[in-house]
Amino acid sequence: MTLQSMTGFARAEASSGRTRFVWELRSVNGKGLDIRLRLPSGMERLEPDVRQVIAERFSRGNLQVSLNLTVTEAAVQAVLNRDALAAVLALREELGDLVDQAPLKLDTLLSIRGLVEIREAEESPQTVAARDAAILESLLQARDRLEDMRISEGRALKTVLSAQVDRIAELTEVVENDPSRTPEEIGRRLASQLATLMHEGGTFDRERLHAEAALLATRSDLREEIDRLKAHVAAARELLHNGGPVGRRLDFLAQEFNRESNTICSKSNAAAVTAAGIELKVVIDQFREQVQNLE
Repeated sequence: MTLQSMTGFARAEASSGRTRFVWELRSVNGKGLDIRLRLPSGMERLEPDVRQVIAERFSRGNLQVSLNLTVTEAAVQAVLNRDALAAVLALREELGDLVDQAPLKLDTLLSIRGLVEIREAEESPQTVAARDAAILESLLQARDRLEDMRISEGRALKTVLSAQVDRIAELTEVVENDPSRTPEEIGRRLASQLATLMHEGGTFDRERLHAEAALLATRSDLREEIDRLKAHVAAARELLHNGGPVGRRLDFLAQEFNRESNTICSKSNAAAVTAAGIELKVVIDQFREQVQNLE
C-alpha cells in the first residue's frame, strides 16, 4: 500500500442533457474522516451515495465536497387551465349577442390572466435518474484525482520522513558510541568524584561514596534508551515501507522518540551526548510535524 498525504484538491466537470455540473473536493489534515457536503437544493437525495464514494478511498482528513449545477438552456411548457377556459366559454355563451361571436384568437386567450401558465418543463423519472448517475460518475473521477494528488504528496513525505528516521538512527549511534560510556571513562569520573568527596573533608562516609558511585553509574547507563530508540527506528521504517493509513502509529512513535531523547539529555554527563540528544529532539520535532500530514 502507498502512503497518502491528507491534503489535496480535485475538480471534475461534466454534463447530462441540459445540466452542467462541477465537483470540487478539498482535503486537509484531520484526526478522523470528516466529510462536509455542499449540495444544491433538491439534490439532498445524493448525500448517502456521495459519502459512501468518499469513504471507500479515504480514512482520514477533513474533506469539503461541493457540487455546483448549471442549466445550460431552459425548457418551458405552456399549461392550460381547463377549468378557467371552460368558465370563459360559458360566460361568452351566456352573454350571447352582447359580445362578438367571432372565434377566440390565441393572443386573446393568452391575455386572460390565469388561463395559460408558462412554467419550467417537468423532467421524466428516466431523465432524473440518468442525470444522477452522471453526477455520481463525475464524483468518482474527482475522487480518483484527489487520491492521486494525496498519493503524490505521500511519496514526497515518505522521502522526507525516511531521511529523518535515518538521521535519528545516526544520532542514536553517536550516543551509543560516545567515549563517555566506556568503562574506562566511567571509572575516571568515579575517581574524580571520589577525589572531590575526600577533598571536602578529612573523612568520608563510605555509604555516601557508594551512593554517589551508584548514581554516577546509573546516569551513565543509556543502554535502555538506546535499545528503545533502535526498536522505534525499526518500527518506523517498517511502517513507511508498508504504507497505508499509518499516520496515527507514526505519531505515537514520534512521541516515544521524544521521550527517549528527553531521558538521554537528562542523564547525559558528556557534552557530546548532550549535543546529540538536543539534535535528536530537533529532528524528532520535524518528524512529528511532517507525520501530522499523513493519513
